[in-house]
Amino acid sequence: MVNLRRHEKEKYFLTASGEKELFPSLHDPSSRDLSVVVPAYNEELRMPVMMDEAMDYLEKRQKQNPSFTYEVIVVDDGSRDKTTEVALRYTRKYSADKVRVLTLVKNRGKGGAVRMGTMSSRGKLILMADADGATKFSDIEKLEAGLKDINRGPENLAISCGSRAHLEQESVAQRSVFRTFLMYGFHFLVWFLCVRGIRDTQCGFKLFTREAALKSFSSLHVERWAFDVELLFIAQCFKIPITEVAVNWTEIEGSKLVPFWSWLQMGLDLIFIRLRYITGAWKLQSPHKSD
Repeated sequence: MVNLRRHEKEKYFLTASGEKELFPSLHDPSSRDLSVVVPAYNEELRMPVMMDEAMDYLEKRQKQNPSFTYEVIVVDDGSRDKTTEVALRYTRKYSADKVRVLTLVKNRGKGGAVRMGTMSSRGKLILMADADGATKFSDIEKLEAGLKDINRGPENLAISCGSRAHLEQESVAQRSVFRTFLMYGFHFLVWFLCVRGIRDTQCGFKLFTREAALKSFSSLHVERWAFDVELLFIAQCFKIPITEVAVNWTEIEGSKLVPFWSWLQMGLDLIFIRLRYITGAWKLQSPHKSD
């Protein structure tokens, strides 16, 4: 079964005055136009640059269009540094209505953090954005344009994925032969075992309709680096329309990925994803409300 349970402490966020309030649920009707979910593990140094850029963009957008409403949910994935304290500064500056911090009791992995934040969001649209700020935040407009071009159907299901595929040749030129081999090997396994038609499954900049997020995240099992692949695999199984949009991306120092071992782990995860769905050990879940 998918682990959607959360610790008692993970059900609450702190307001600007330090009071505890209960997080809403993805099963509830939306009450904001946009939710931005930011998974963060030991990101006290890199996150402020991303948050400053995101909040500047979102505040300007709201001034230009007063009816636009948003929230940012920073998910501290069991960090050992001051990630939560840094994030709470933005709560105090902008209010808990705009910036909320979900601090996980223990490290779940990026996929687990994104899912927890998504399941606590209020937006009609839900953006997954990495804390390192590698993707230009204003490129959300490109993802939104991509969603508009999709036939969402009566269930309003659609996903718009940021993509770095257009930068691949440049990155190959800068990488070692070994890292390039690992990259292409991973791409082949993704195509062969799980997801076809998406050139860049791993870009941490994805936009979901609320309905698509509920349907896909309710079935997500993988909580670490390969979670993007399972998420898109689930979406394709449910026939959720997916578009891929080129975004501006810059490599930021301080990545948590360990070149060889992380790629090896992701490769094994892909094999396990395929095997577990084929054997019926994992099944697609119907969204249902739970703790």
